[in-house]
Amino acid sequence: QVQLVASGGGLVQAGGSARLSCAASGGTFSTTAMGWFRQAPGKEREFVAAISRGGSATFYADSVKGRFTISRGNAKNPVYLQMDSLKPEDTAVYYCAANPSNTRLTNTAAFAYWGQGTQVTVSS
Repeated sequence: QVQLVASGGGLVQAGGSARLSCAASGGTFSTTAMGWFRQAPGKEREFVAAISRGGSATFYADSVKGRFTISRGNAKNPVYLQMDSLKPEDTAVYYCAANPSNTRLTNTAAFAYWGQGTQVTVSS
């Protein structure tokens, strides 16, 4: 059974940093495109960042470009999200997801597996 669990969230002051991790089991995620999404209260889930299966290509939402960095890890922790210069508007539940097709990496619908989210709250 595929399981993805995001962790590393918490309460952070504006301008601070946080690093999210994604623990994976039940599948081969070291060679699977991965992504991060977030959902704020009352809003739809939105794309944050994605990385191709080989790690050679990365994609970011305009709102986080230059502040967030997605990177690949190992089989058990296939993806990380380093978040710097955090803003109150980054407050949301963050989810990691896996995209076995390695296509449409900014499209929520292309991600087949989703993890339990982690709350990130940025205080002003």
